[in-house]
Amino acid sequence: FATEVSDASGMQLLDVPNRCWSEEVLEKLDIDINMLAKVYESPEITGYITPEMAERTGLSTKTCVVGGAGDNAAAAVGTGVVKDGKAFTTIGTSGVVFAHTSNISIDPKGRVHTFCCAVPGAWHIMGVTQAAGHSLKWFRDNFCQDYIAKAEKQGCDPYDLINADINNVPVGSNKIIYLPYLNGERTPHLDSYARGVFFGLSPIHTKKHMIRAVMEGVSYSLRDCIEVFREMRIDISDMAACGGGGTSQLWRSMLADIYGCTVSTVDSKEGAALGSAILAMVACEMYASVTDACKAVVRTDKVQYPNKKNSREYEKYYLIYKKLYPLLKSGYRALSLI
Repeated sequence: FATEVSDASGMQLLDVPNRCWSEEVLEKLDIDINMLAKVYESPEITGYITPEMAERTGLSTKTCVVGGAGDNAAAAVGTGVVKDGKAFTTIGTSGVVFAHTSNISIDPKGRVHTFCCAVPGAWHIMGVTQAAGHSLKWFRDNFCQDYIAKAEKQGCDPYDLINADINNVPVGSNKIIYLPYLNGERTPHLDSYARGVFFGLSPIHTKKHMIRAVMEGVSYSLRDCIEVFREMRIDISDMAACGGGGTSQLWRSMLADIYGCTVSTVDSKEGAALGSAILAMVACEMYASVTDACKAVVRTDKVQYPNKKNSREYEKYYLIYKKLYPLLKSGYRALSLI
């Protein structure tokens, strides 16, 4: 019955620049446009609770139903990423870098997604790392039983012990570079054959070096997303962090140093749910616009500033990191054929 622009953008049937179903694509695929829902903007009322549902739920028939948004588009609203220059990084199982833009921009190489965002008349660019937090969880589950046992005794999270333990490992993890391609990769390589790699291992390295290398490698992969944005002339001057990895002060400091910009968190941990609520408030005319609502509701919590010395050191490793995938690409494919 109804959909909205950010979610509909993922169907590959939407004319993303014009925010409506693509007549050309529907014609080529012989799809009747009457089979598709009406497309609304995210903070737009799509209908009201029916009398039957009002009786069953106790809600008023005046309760409106609002477009809402897809998960990342809603998270952008919940973190205040609703104007140019703003972006966020999510480190969950996968990793996402999401940037707002008021100008439509599409990568001709298809390395990142361009979708309509939850702000009417604007778009977002999104790059994805397949195994972000998943890389650290994989390493923890398979090689960190000592941390897990110690955390159980102390009644704390194993990740807290890991963060504290690797904080004194130097930038670059004593010359180990990790490629986080456990599940293949999306941005910028779009390669299902790619696999994870520890590059530079020697007898001097310990578990701590490898753990830090995992976190740094994921951060380099997220930096790859930003480099594509920069090619597309998408400005990023203010980065927010969310997801499980975003709660780690150490990981946020890595991102700030590797990105070369501030990385902040917001005081609400609800992300997409808060964003959906904000869109509903705009639809109900509690606020004049999504931007105004975010200004009133979203509050910055912690701010991590880049360390210039660390940034210079990370840059040396990132330049090597970028060279590794092209060197390994044919080997990944050959390995898959065995």
